[in-house]
Amino acid sequence: MSARRAVTVVGLGDDGCASLSSRAASAVARAEVLVGGERHLEFFPQFRGEKIALKGGLSAVLERVERLSAEHNVCILASGDPLFFGIGALVVKKLGAEHVEILPSLSSVQWAFARTGIAWDDAAFVSVHGRSPEGFATRLRRLSKVAVLTDRENGPARLAARLLEHGDAGWRAWVCERLAGAGERVRAFELDALAACDDIGPLNVLLLLRSDPAWRPPPQIPYLHEDAFAKRMPKNGLITKREVRTLSIAAMALRPDAVVWDIGAGSGSVSIEAAMLCPLGRVYAVEVDPEGVEICRDNVRAHGVDNVRVVAGRAPEALAALEAPDAVFVGGSKGSMEEILATALDRLRPGGRLVVNAITLENVAETYRALRARGLDPEVTLLSVSRGVPLARYTRYEALNPIHIFAATRPAEAGAADPPAPPEAKGARGAKPSPEAS
Repeated sequence: MSARRAVTVVGLGDDGCASLSSRAASAVARAEVLVGGERHLEFFPQFRGEKIALKGGLSAVLERVERLSAEHNVCILASGDPLFFGIGALVVKKLGAEHVEILPSLSSVQWAFARTGIAWDDAAFVSVHGRSPEGFATRLRRLSKVAVLTDRENGPARLAARLLEHGDAGWRAWVCERLAGAGERVRAFELDALAACDDIGPLNVLLLLRSDPAWRPPPQIPYLHEDAFAKRMPKNGLITKREVRTLSIAAMALRPDAVVWDIGAGSGSVSIEAAMLCPLGRVYAVEVDPEGVEICRDNVRAHGVDNVRVVAGRAPEALAALEAPDAVFVGGSKGSMEEILATALDRLRPGGRLVVNAITLENVAETYRALRARGLDPEVTLLSVSRGVPLARYTRYEALNPIHIFAATRPAEAGAADPPAPPEAKGARGAKPSPEAS
């Protein structure tokens, strides 16, 4: 039999002690220190040892737990399964797996699916507990069945309104409140009714299921025709052609959590397709022309992506406050190509990708010279595309403007210091745990 570990993390439900297994109940009984949220600690009024409430700085509490565990049995109370969007992973990271025992209970998500009778082996899980809802609609574009862990600020009504705002109304919703507790309530909603609901308690799980049985996820690789962005045509009529867009976005080597700058965003076509490929990241669409800014915003809403931030301003000045990117696309420079490239290369994360589209000979020469001056040997592609178009009963080819695509990787050496990420942007990389339904 293995040695008893110094710290036990016990999961429990909203029914408190009734949800404990005999093993979990024994762990609480032998504990000398009981740690948990105030709601959880109230389930054990008979406990005579030291109680520590999980509030304020979690790091400070875990430091104290580490010190106490050297001489005391410590039990930490958590909601449901402590390793499912819970505190368990932080405790293991802090103290080491060899010193921690996890005793899970049923998670709130398990209870929610059980109460609604919906199978959950093909479900996806999203948490907005303690996180920004930015990107919520984008993440759901490819999903058909989702369990969402919410909080007071990002409740079911607000999330439903966000989906409707971004044109994704085809969901049936269930709101499951205080699961397994005295006040348990499970209600089904259409999305518009949920957006208007104002009596949902803070302890809930939101289930979302596509309402159309014929629904299929969108293509893995976006390949949208220019017409998809042409409800309001930019002044100069330029929208990055889809063949160019596909190669340029591929050259950026995007990951799901990438931060992207699209400089000279125009219609927003590159920003939107990049956002679809980075559902856990963010895209900053930088555009100087006021009309272009509004067109970009309209297109972002029309395509249902909510992880694009449209930045009105001229580059490179407008780039100063943005978080460091993993990839930069330059589609327009307004005569500041050299300055934009210098800023982009300084701010790119090591290994990040820079991609430039250049049409004019002047921009081609300036881009190549600037990249070589930085010691880079860029990949250069001259793309000439001809499309078939009807001619009476025949088909002929119509040539598009040839374009140079430059691509370069920032070396791993340290560069200029990056400003901190905007406060509302920090959730996408290493967000804090979200105790399920707490």
